[in-house]
Amino acid sequence: MSIGQACRAAIAATMVLLLALPTAASADASAEALVKRTAEDMLKTLDSRRSQLSANPSVIYGLVGSKLAPHFDFELITRSAVGRDWNKASAAQRAELISSFRELLVSTYAKSLAKYSGETLVFKPSRPGPRDGTVVVPTEVTGGGRPPIPIDYRMHRKSGTWQVYDLVIENVSMISSYRGQFRTTIARSGIDGLIQELQSKTRGGA
Repeated sequence: MSIGQACRAAIAATMVLLLALPTAASADASAEALVKRTAEDMLKTLDSRRSQLSANPSVIYGLVGSKLAPHFDFELITRSAVGRDWNKASAAQRAELISSFRELLVSTYAKSLAKYSGETLVFKPSRPGPRDGTVVVPTEVTGGGRPPIPIDYRMHRKSGTWQVYDLVIENVSMISSYRGQFRTTIARSGIDGLIQELQSKTRGGA
C-alpha cells in the first residue's frame, strides 16, 4: 500500500468513527429536528382538518395519541413525578400509574391544542440538558395578542430515539408541578388513591 493509499485509508477510518459516535452537536440537531418536524406536522394537520375538528372535537385525542404521544417517555415522566413514593408501588400499581397519567396528559395536551388558532411556534438552538445524555430544545409560542410563552422540551435517548421526559413551560417544570400534587394525594390516600384521582381528572376533563 502506498503512502497516499495509507493516508486515504486512515482518513476514511477516522470518518467512519466520527460518524458512528453520537457527538453533542449532532445529538442536539437531531433532537431539535424531531421536535420541529413533529410540531409542524401536528399544526399542519390541525389546519387541514379544522372543519372535521369543529364537527367532532374528540378527533383531536386520536391525533395527539398518534402524533405526539409516541415521542414522550411516559414511564420516566410518571416515575419522576411520583418521586420517592414510586418505590412504594407494586408492579401492577406502577403500570396503572403510567397508563392513567398518560391518559391525563394526552387529554390535557388535546384540550390545549383544540384552542390553537394560528399561533406561531419559534424554534431556538438546542443546548445540553441538565445531565449527561440529555438535551433541551427551547421554543416559544407567539401570537394571539399575548406575550411569547417559552416552552422547553427536555429530551433523552431511549431505544435509540429522542424522547421528551419533561416540559418546562414559562420556567415551571411539568414534573415538579405534578410531584407536589402527587405527594399530597399519596400521603392522604395512598398509591391507589392517586390512580383513582388521575382517572377521575381524565374523565372529568380536568
